[in-house]
Amino acid sequence: MSSGIVAVIIVIALIVVVALGTGILYDSRRRRLRQRFGPEYDRLVGERDSRLKAEAELAAREKRVRGLDIRPLNPAAQARYTNEWSSIQERFVDEPAQSVGDAQRLVMAVMSDRGYPTERDEQVIADLSVDHANTLDQYRSATTISQRAAEGAASTEDLRQAMIHYRALFRDLLGTPGEPETPAHTATVPAQRASAPEMSEPDTAGQQVAEPQDAEPAVTTREVREEDEAAEVPPRPS
Repeated sequence: MSSGIVAVIIVIALIVVVALGTGILYDSRRRRLRQRFGPEYDRLVGERDSRLKAEAELAAREKRVRGLDIRPLNPAAQARYTNEWSSIQERFVDEPAQSVGDAQRLVMAVMSDRGYPTERDEQVIADLSVDHANTLDQYRSATTISQRAAEGAASTEDLRQAMIHYRALFRDLLGTPGEPETPAHTATVPAQRASAPEMSEPDTAGQQVAEPQDAEPAVTTREVREEDEAAEVPPRPS
């Protein structure tokens, strides 16, 4: 075998090795982005109609947020904001539209206190997607309802849903950057518990509910959490 052929084989082998290495790195990057951004990854791929463009944009979001001074809230601030939220929620029955506006402003105040810029709506969503992707769709829904409310086109039930959506991000923001949202409930309960919830039912977070031996299959933690969260914001009396 001539030296020229050997050289060609070596070059081809190097190209294959480099290609394989690049493919492995790319797949690893894709898995990491999908894991971090969750539904936001798929949404952006659909909007950009290109995985490469979407992944480049998500990577740019990560880089931008790393350059921000994002910081956790101290315990005093957490307690203060929690009390403010409780006060807003209590006023919802009498002033639903005003309460939703106050909830939106409180969420923005928490964001600002943690170091997130809040001047541009699109940038706010992009920044939140890096560490709060799990509650981003709820925030989008809440802001959409807030806009309809400003135009006088939101029903009381719409406003109640907006409060629930804002609360999801509010609770997430009270944590630290990159910390996943902690489920409000960790116990499973019998199916009868979730079949006909009363909207005025008090929150039962943290309680352990014994399951009878002949109980129906247990519902998921997420279903229980959503129903109990809905119960905390009562519908406005007609």
